[in-house]
Amino acid sequence: MDRFRDDEHREIHKPKSSMMLNRSMTLHNAANPIEFPEKPVYFYPSPPSIKRTGSVKKLHTSPLGSMGTSFKGTVKKLCSLFESRKPSNLQPQSPTKPAKSFNSDSRVSSFSDLGFTLPGTKDSVVIYFTSLRGIRRTFEDCYTARMILKSYQVKIDERDISMDSAFKKELQNVLDQKNVNLPQVFIKGKYIGGSEVIKQLNEMGELSKLLRGLPLRPPGYTCEGCGDMRFLPCSYCDGSRKYFDEDEGQLRRCPDCNENGLVRCPLCCS
Repeated sequence: MDRFRDDEHREIHKPKSSMMLNRSMTLHNAANPIEFPEKPVYFYPSPPSIKRTGSVKKLHTSPLGSMGTSFKGTVKKLCSLFESRKPSNLQPQSPTKPAKSFNSDSRVSSFSDLGFTLPGTKDSVVIYFTSLRGIRRTFEDCYTARMILKSYQVKIDERDISMDSAFKKELQNVLDQKNVNLPQVFIKGKYIGGSEVIKQLNEMGELSKLLRGLPLRPPGYTCEGCGDMRFLPCSYCDGSRKYFDEDEGQLRRCPDCNENGLVRCPLCCS
């Protein structure tokens, strides 16, 4: 019995050769050959050849090619062709004027030659400006000139023509001009110029020489009367620009304030 079981066990675990996959027989079996489809070969037509002789012939038959074979002759004919197409009514342009160079010595010495002086301001700096932002460029120029002058901590008499029209008339009379650009600066009673002159004098170090000897302002000083606004409401008419005349029994125009009902601050503008 034991021998029979051993034989049976061997037959069960005996590998069967028919169940194994033989790759060589499968791939190279002559009975069932595997046929791979062949890819078709496409033959594209060859590009047309460039006919250089034809292009050369076209060039010679064109108007440009008929101008001649020499290079110099062709250039001359091309120039004459383009010159003939130019309009004949063109006027020669006037030569541009060269820009004037800024000379510190000549510019500073020319201030006295202008003859513009502001009486009663020999010991101060006066600037005419506007605080309105209607014209951006004018406002920026006025602000720049004021900041440059304030950086030297000198006492400045700021005259805002937008707050008092009397300053505008005063400036027009001093400069003898009706249309005056802002800002305009006077140092020690002498006319200096506008924002561009102040900026260039500051860059060259000439502005400090002009401001030498003027009374200084304490750093961080703010007027207690107006808060550096330079104007106060009129105390006589309370800014209404009118007062009641009891003798005549009617309203009168206030003689102390301006058109805005304001007066100059007596502390910082005296």
